[in-house]
Amino acid sequence: MGNAHVVRDYYGTLGVAPDAGPDEIKRAYRRLARELHPDVNPDPEAQERFREVSAAYEVLSDPEKRRIVDLGGDPLGNGGGGGGGASDPFSAFGFGDIMDAFFGGQGGGRGRGPRSRVQPGADALIRMQLTLEECATGVTRDLTVDTAVLCSECSGSGCAPGSAPTMCDICNGRGEVQTVQRSFLGQVVTSRPCPNCRGFGEVIPEPCRQCGGDGRVRSRRTVGVRIPPGVADGMRVRLAGQGEVGPGGGPAGDLYVEVEEEPHELFTRDGADLHCTVQLPMTAAALGTTLPLPTLDGTEELHLEPGTQGGTVHTLRGKGMPRLRSTGRVDGRGDLMVHVDVVVPTKLDAKQTELLRQLAALRGEEQPDLAGGNRNGHGIFSRLRDSFGR
Repeated sequence: MGNAHVVRDYYGTLGVAPDAGPDEIKRAYRRLARELHPDVNPDPEAQERFREVSAAYEVLSDPEKRRIVDLGGDPLGNGGGGGGGASDPFSAFGFGDIMDAFFGGQGGGRGRGPRSRVQPGADALIRMQLTLEECATGVTRDLTVDTAVLCSECSGSGCAPGSAPTMCDICNGRGEVQTVQRSFLGQVVTSRPCPNCRGFGEVIPEPCRQCGGDGRVRSRRTVGVRIPPGVADGMRVRLAGQGEVGPGGGPAGDLYVEVEEEPHELFTRDGADLHCTVQLPMTAAALGTTLPLPTLDGTEELHLEPGTQGGTVHTLRGKGMPRLRSTGRVDGRGDLMVHVDVVVPTKLDAKQTELLRQLAALRGEEQPDLAGGNRNGHGIFSRLRDSFGR
């Protein structure tokens, strides 16, 4: 006579009703697994109970095995070990499911379910060339961008009008297929995305003609952008939600506008400060002069005192670039640094040469005294000699 077999009450083991949904079954298993897992509760009865709970979740989370239970059968009736559960909850059930119970579904095992067709869109980047003056004042422009936008034909569903997705008949809507292999450790369950539906759990029998089932199409459109004063080369302005629309009509990413600052013919930039160089004739440097100096605010007068030396730097406060803070607000302005470069003539006619000789004679500078015997008692090497303490 054969051995009698008792059909186990898998619903009662998990404490759920026969009409419980997948999410309710998963929550019940997680609650019991946290309480009974051997790492948490070393009591032998708890370990036995944990095997029963693991076996019940293995059955009720699988649509095919659950259907057998609802018809009065027992899908584990021929493979059960001690206590009416699977022979080993860590092998028959899968280690990923234990991780799923303790870490909120991140273990990568059974019960993940199909992934959504609706995915967030990627960010987009466009570059804008600006002059130094435009960087100083800020600009508002309309940009032409080419990005993915929502398909107007299917509104992101990917289906042809009048049609709808259907459940994948390969994975039965789970989005993954599993294989079971036996090893000396027991059964090893591996899961991979379903090749038929690519993990979505459903297929589109009639794809939209306009987007081919992707839910989005590429389109050229115009976007207005405001560049604040004080931007610099390499800075980016973010336009939220103006990037690529995601697959399945998912939310759009952001659009970043990157500033490319064009070189200026007069000024070089160092943060909020500007620098320029004025070439001053030798005579003007000796006598002093007033020069018209172009700035971002118009022409300013630059007064140079008699005897101005080459390398002198004059600072015009507040004549630089707006100082743009990380908050997007402007906090004052930088300075304009004017560097003086005294130009010595390289070609002189006879009259100019004679006049310079007369000037040199009047100043006692016909021949430099290398030893330090001029009228001031200092030669051209005196500073060097003094630096060595002689």
